[in-house]
Amino acid sequence: MIFIDGVQFSTRSSHTQSHSQGSDTLTTLMEHPFLASTSHSLKAMQERKISITEDCGSQRPIQSRWVYIFQREYATVDPALVDFVGTDEATTCVGLVIRNRKNGMTSVAHIDSPNIVDIGISQMLSLLVGHTSEINLDVHLIGGFEDVPSKHANGTNRSRRSHEKLDGYSYPLCTKIIETLSRRQETFHIQTLLILGHNTKRDSEGNACPIFSGFMIETATGSVVPAGFDRSTRCPDEIVRRIRIGASQEDPAWDGKLLETYDTRTDQFVIAPASWTLYRLHMALTLQHLSDAEILLMCSTSPSAEGPDFVDHERRQWDYLIKHPEWQYTFPMRQPRIFERTAGGWKRCSVSPDDFRSTSG
Repeated sequence: MIFIDGVQFSTRSSHTQSHSQGSDTLTTLMEHPFLASTSHSLKAMQERKISITEDCGSQRPIQSRWVYIFQREYATVDPALVDFVGTDEATTCVGLVIRNRKNGMTSVAHIDSPNIVDIGISQMLSLLVGHTSEINLDVHLIGGFEDVPSKHANGTNRSRRSHEKLDGYSYPLCTKIIETLSRRQETFHIQTLLILGHNTKRDSEGNACPIFSGFMIETATGSVVPAGFDRSTRCPDEIVRRIRIGASQEDPAWDGKLLETYDTRTDQFVIAPASWTLYRLHMALTLQHLSDAEILLMCSTSPSAEGPDFVDHERRQWDYLIKHPEWQYTFPMRQPRIFERTAGGWKRCSVSPDDFRSTSG
């Protein structure tokens, strides 16, 4: 159930179809004065550029302990071990934060599809609420934009076949997240709803694009600020984790799930394995010859809204797959890739196969 500014938010009758209920709830929430005000305040902030040489915007050598989340990943962190959690590169995706008010435990996910919302939110909550749902949880949603005109996204009487085309990617995803939060028994206090129209601007050519594509949350206070990260802070194991995003769609072990990335108890990155077919090699060999403009059109849900390094990220993944086409090279014996925190970042651990004999995706 959803609370806004301390008051329970009432939704329509349970007899209403779930998509329609989620759509109506989302529309009402977007117009709520409290959430409109918090969105306005967040948009007034300057985006922080996070680099390995910068301590989350303070201009000091980096000392903070942080965790970075890629698309389709999630991480639940303990504020005693982690100072900041962040993600970026979200265009049609949505960053979801759920934080336990009592102990500061914080879960962050970068969600890219309505198909992973139900199980994904359950994954996020598994270490936040334990065996009881009677806990107050703060929620922030940042990302997604009006990738189709709002008159289509809010229209009615359309056929199911045309529904996805008219709604684009951001709107169905946001609707599904709100619908899922509404029907669960946990108490969700929505603090930020910087999505869709609240997160849309126009570029110099008139194309719609997100105002902010990333953020970070301070675990001790729960404060959220817009943020962008460079390659030095999108770590560890950047290329492998990027490859997992697409590969997980071929791997039935990850059907409907967010990708497991970080071990809350040990403060280690434990990058759970994913497998893929040689079809990915075929695609890499085919796509590598395309122009930058063609790659944007073929590989992005929002070609006009991607960051300047999108194509480079794609090409580096293809280079890796061409050199190492079989997933067993990356995840031998289907073991996770484990990284421990060091003073300067992350270091990969050497492990015995016996240590993870029971590990599964």
